[in-house]
Amino acid sequence: QVQLVESGGGLVQAGGSLRLSCAASGLALSIRAVGWYHQVPGNKREMVASTFGSTTNYVDSVKGRFTISRDNGKNTVYLQMDGLKPNDTGTYYCNTARPGSQLPGDYWGQGTQVTVSS
Repeated sequence: QVQLVESGGGLVQAGGSLRLSCAASGLALSIRAVGWYHQVPGNKREMVASTFGSTTNYVDSVKGRFTISRDNGKNTVYLQMDGLKPNDTGTYYCNTARPGSQLPGDYWGQGTQVTVSS
C-alpha cells in the first residue's frame, strides 16, 4: 500500500525555519517527480517546489528561501524552509506521480500545518 507521510510542521516566528519531511512507503521516490504543495483555506493547492532526479524547481515566492532535497536511502524528500513569512502559513502536502508522469500525481500525503506568526 502506497503511503506518503509528511511531518515537521509547526508554529514559528517570521524569519524562522522549519524542515518538512515526506516519507514514502510502497513506492520509490527516487524514480519519480516529487512536489511540495501549499494550501490555505478556500484556495487551491499550489506547488512551491519540485524535484526530479537532480533537477529542482521553485515558485518565485520561495526562491532563495526554500530548498527541496532527497535522501534516497530513507525514501524521503525534504523541504527546508528558511526566512519564513506569515504568507507561508498553510498546510503543506507532498505529492508524487507514476514514473515518467508529471505532477501532480495520484499520491498525496495527509499534510502538515505550518503557521508563521508576525
